[in-house]
Amino acid sequence: MTTSAPTRPVRVLAAPGERHDEILTPAALEFLGHLVGAFAERRQWLLKERRRRSLRLATGIPLDFPRATAGIRADSSWRVAPAAPGLTDRRVEITAPPERRMAVNALNSGARVWMADFEDATAPTWENVIGGQLTLLDAIERRIDFTTPEGKEYRLRPAGELATIVVRPRGWHLEEHHLEFDGRPVPASLVDFGLYFFHCAQRQIDAGHGPYFYLPKLENHYDARLWNDVFVLAQELLGIPQGTVRATVLIETITAAFETEEILHELREHSAGLNAGRWDYLFSLIKTFGHRTDFLLPDRSQVTMTAPFMRAYTELLVRTCHRRGAHAIGGMAAQVPSKDPEAHAAALAKVRLDKEREAEDGFDGSWVAHPGLVPTCREVFDTVLGDRPDQIHRTREDVETAAADLLSVRRMSGPPTEEGLRTNVAVTLRYFDAWLRGQGAVALHGLMEDAATAEIARVQIWQWLRHRVVDRTTVLGLLDQELAGLGAEYPWADLDAVRHLFEETALATELPAFFTPSAYERHLVRTSQDSA
Repeated sequence: MTTSAPTRPVRVLAAPGERHDEILTPAALEFLGHLVGAFAERRQWLLKERRRRSLRLATGIPLDFPRATAGIRADSSWRVAPAAPGLTDRRVEITAPPERRMAVNALNSGARVWMADFEDATAPTWENVIGGQLTLLDAIERRIDFTTPEGKEYRLRPAGELATIVVRPRGWHLEEHHLEFDGRPVPASLVDFGLYFFHCAQRQIDAGHGPYFYLPKLENHYDARLWNDVFVLAQELLGIPQGTVRATVLIETITAAFETEEILHELREHSAGLNAGRWDYLFSLIKTFGHRTDFLLPDRSQVTMTAPFMRAYTELLVRTCHRRGAHAIGGMAAQVPSKDPEAHAAALAKVRLDKEREAEDGFDGSWVAHPGLVPTCREVFDTVLGDRPDQIHRTREDVETAAADLLSVRRMSGPPTEEGLRTNVAVTLRYFDAWLRGQGAVALHGLMEDAATAEIARVQIWQWLRHRVVDRTTVLGLLDQELAGLGAEYPWADLDAVRHLFEETALATELPAFFTPSAYERHLVRTSQDSA
């Protein structure tokens, strides 16, 4: 790992914005330049290796637990670092983009942790990226309170009642085109991590916590090793003790599920556990094996966490974490409380059932997407945990997971329903419209949808078309109907852009790995030259 100075500084290509100079300081850009100079090439190599592996799996090479790292799995002696201050009890975690109103609500929600999400819940406009950094800085400095023009007040509770902040940067596959280093866009992961770490790491330590992160979209332990080396260099550059950074990895790709122990091992000095990122996990499963008929999935609503392959995934995660002294955090409850009493009661009943299953399986906490779900989740985990902060003592030695268990999807196969197909078309279009307008978290059909759920919806459509369980004429007819409805509801919607994005990512012969990179570059990048 090199720690030499960058050959040239990070250059800002975007037009100046209000208070942006507080984040994009010369020192912060120099720090970011050190990170990019040290790791950009290695990131490119990892992305190439991802593509090679994807092609190998597509040709029929079996996916299994790696032989080369069998010794790590067999060695029972190693453990991850003890829980860091503010992360000892994680029975309820709430997710929200780092937008001022949502930040205050999340911090005040009663959850133990707030995941400030720069990834799936944030449309990466430049204003959202830098505005999110300002939100975090203001929250830590307790200057985030405000009153809306309508007179509604947003005020932080006393510090002891606030959730611990954990930041989720964008994945390794994304770039930030508003910043340039050595003539190329800067890796978005390093932008989100680096700017937050530079401005807030010491502030968080002084406040009794630390710089904590959620790491998305990892596909193997080499991705984790890269992050660990980033943490080591960042701490070295700012004189922060090694091991101060803590990171929870989302196990949300099918390949990462086969390397849970190896991922913990790579990050063990900086590890805060694993999370069951179940929506992206389904997306990854379809994306990886969507060309195979034995991986054909029915409607998303029918693929519940009680499906055998999903049970295998979550039970393996809990066993791995507890065997290594790490927290295991459950999946997202995406329901949005309803004003209709009957619908509200039904939504809370679903959340309760889901969280009871997770708590009984040994998870140490779980995610919710709305403050209104925090009391239900907390009550369930309070009942199971009592005065304990976690269930790490439950090592789940009864769990034995084989590769076939993680891949036993064929029992779930079945034709999609007309309602399921229409829902996927509607969710994809409406989310694309919101994302193109700069909104990354959207309430649709009683659920809080983000990029992960939109990805599932569009790849399911692609998979069903590929295997001819739905016909293209039907999909195109639904596309026209749902676009007409979207245009009637939101006359300002750019229907041409939404249609093009849908056709490009759901109807193409070859499935794009993500909808976000090309859509971002085409629609959300606004440099100073564009503004001139």
